[in-house]
Formats: sequence, C-alpha cells, structure tokens
Amino acid sequence: MAARRGRAAAAAERWVAERLSIIIPALNEAGGIVGLLDALQPLRGQGHEVILVDGGSQDATLELARPYIDAALQSAPGRARQMNAGARAAGGDILWFVHADTRLGHGHAAALLQAMQADPDRAWGRFDVRINGRAPLLGWVARMMNLRSRLTGIATGDQGIFVRRAAFLDIGGYADQPLMEDVELSRALKRISPPLCLRQCIETSGRRWEQGGVVRTILLMWSLRLGYFLGLAPERLARLYT
Repeated sequence: MAARRGRAAAAAERWVAERLSIIIPALNEAGGIVGLLDALQPLRGQGHEVILVDGGSQDATLELARPYIDAALQSAPGRARQMNAGARAAGGDILWFVHADTRLGHGHAAALLQAMQADPDRAWGRFDVRINGRAPLLGWVARMMNLRSRLTGIATGDQGIFVRRAAFLDIGGYADQPLMEDVELSRALKRISPPLCLRQCIETSGRRWEQGGVVRTILLMWSLRLGYFLGLAPERLARLYT
C-alpha cells in the first residue's frame, strides 16, 4: 500500500513538473482569437505558457491577444515559420501547436499531460477533431480525418499536434515550406515513436469548407495530398490551395 502511494505521488509530481508551451500561429484572427485564449487562462494560472506568433495581421489580433498571453511574437507569414519561431521562444517541456480557429475545453490539457505521462516513450501525439459548421457533411469529414490519421500516423495541424520539446529540436522543427508542413513533421516524428491518438475531440472552424463548398474542398484536399505524395513541390501546391 505504501509503495502504491509512493508511485502515485511520484506520478503526480511528474505531471505537475511538465510544463506546456501552447504555441498559436495567427493571421487576421481578431474575430475569434479571444475565445481561444480565454479558455487557456486557467493553464497560465497553473504555470503553463501561451505564445502567440503573428504573421503580419492587418486587424486587431495582436492588440486583443496581449492581455491573454505570455509572449507576443511576430514573424514572416506561414504557419511553419510562425510555429518554429514560437518553439524557439518556448520554455516548456511539451510544445502544443494550436491553430487560432481552434476551440478547446478545460479537459484537453489534462488529457494531453496524462497521456504523455502514462506513456513516456511516446514523443508526440494529437487529438481527434470535430469540425464546427452547418454543413451535414462536416461530421463525416472529421471522422475520415481522424480515421486516416489513426491508420497512417500522420496528423494535421487542425488536430492540435503536441510534441516533447527535445524531440521537436532533434528533428529540426517544422520544415520551412508553405504547405504540408504537418505531414513532414509527422513523418519525422514517426521515426522516433508512433503518435498518441487521443479520442477526445478539439473543435476547429469549418469556415474554409463552407466558403469553398464541402465537396469541392474535399476533392481539393485529396488532390493536394496525392500531389505531395507524388513529389510535387509544396510551393506549387500552395498556389492551388490559396
């Protein structure tokens, strides 16, 4: 009994000791950035840090974000560059990359930390995703994204990728490319360990799907992934994506 209590106390101490650095790349997200950052305030109170990296917003993103974050950085636009800039400034043991149009609940950070503590050989992971929007097909899209990710070990940025800082530094961070940076990161991290695939859902915006049309966007995404698999340059694919 005493030994069991000792192991539980040691596990609890490790859980508290691991610090999260939540890195948020943003560009013209004034309409929703406060909603994300407000949900992260309890984590700041626990000693975790929130870093926002702005890619040159022309709206009030930075001004709105400043009261809610520990560091505001600016970089050249592009999620890979922005997230690498945030990682360089981070002091946490685990880097958690969260897109600005993501919505988080109070239990997500606890689930992440508990999963990493329970399986210390895993270097990284991601959440399942739910897409917020009115189109009925978005639920199917999210289920397919989660299933594909679980089968292939490839995560998308919308799934809230998290990674031990040491592993992130070992692989050199995100590849400096304008698209498919999450695919390259996943491929590199898979050489260290399989991902933790957490079934708890984080919510991402369905605005791009609805603006471009759900079916058209599905076909575009599949085409881009196929093109990347066949060796097309990310720069060329990015021109098709925008």
